[in-house]
Amino acid sequence: MTYVISTAGIDLSIGSVLVFSGVVSAITMRAMGGEGWGVALVGVLVAVASGLFWGLFNGFLIAKGKIPPLIVTLGSLGITLGLAQILTGGVDIREVPEVLTETIGYGNVFGTIPTISVIALLVIACGAVGLRFTRFGLYTLAVGSSEIAARRVGVKVDTQLIRVYMLSGGLAGLAGIMSLSQFSTTAIAGQSQTNLNVIAGVVIGGTSLFGGVGTILGTVVGLFIPAVLQNGFVITGVQPFWQQVAVGAVLITAVYVDQSAARPPCAATPKASGASSSAAADAAELPAAAAANLGWRTRRQPRRDSNRYPASPRKRERR
Repeated sequence: MTYVISTAGIDLSIGSVLVFSGVVSAITMRAMGGEGWGVALVGVLVAVASGLFWGLFNGFLIAKGKIPPLIVTLGSLGITLGLAQILTGGVDIREVPEVLTETIGYGNVFGTIPTISVIALLVIACGAVGLRFTRFGLYTLAVGSSEIAARRVGVKVDTQLIRVYMLSGGLAGLAGIMSLSQFSTTAIAGQSQTNLNVIAGVVIGGTSLFGGVGTILGTVVGLFIPAVLQNGFVITGVQPFWQQVAVGAVLITAVYVDQSAARPPCAATPKASGASSSAAADAAELPAAAAANLGWRTRRQPRRDSNRYPASPRKRERR
């Protein structure tokens, strides 16, 4: 989600894609039968492939169809959740290979570290390095900062958007198989607040909804805030339902602060009439480099001083 929001986009379907991937994986493993690693690996691949498919679906409609991300992912949310309920008849599937539960769900590494936590840390490390030190991360931030400028410097914006949404879908599929391993059942009705919690964690962690700014470590810190609030409410005896109220309030505050920081200072523009006024306004909105490429003057050119730079003899004769 950090990559998606860094491109000035949004993905509301991440919770439903998680559910759908877990359902398809559980159905596949149940149809194959068995409790070995062969069946488990097929289930993992099916879950990730399902997430990649929906990421490709969202990215293609957003990049090529030019449909707003909010509309596309909102439609995908309903489609994936509805398909998951159709495939299961609204009843959770509980036939999960024990090797997944014992190894990934409740297994430990080095005797004390949960396997599921190790997988999450690896994903976090790869995401942080990818966003900070790779060309893919640089292009992602460039697209979110200015899509027009990114196109001018040669970035394939449409391809980059599709890749980012495929990354989001693939990780949602991975989360689906991890949830299936931990709870030993699909959670069709258990991800209703996933979208709000994820988006709140990303925005609270410092990623700008306007694009161009993103940090994985900040997202990790932001995701801990709902958990800390919930634990604090339990300790103080407050009803846990107030958690969503607190998270929503913090989210609105974070967006307001981000919007205030991103709002440029008002600059006075010269008065002009007709086409010149619209061109001056457009040039004021564009960066100086972009305006120079378009051939517009962002600053007033100084007039030539005739006394300092006298005219040539030929021009004097013509006069």
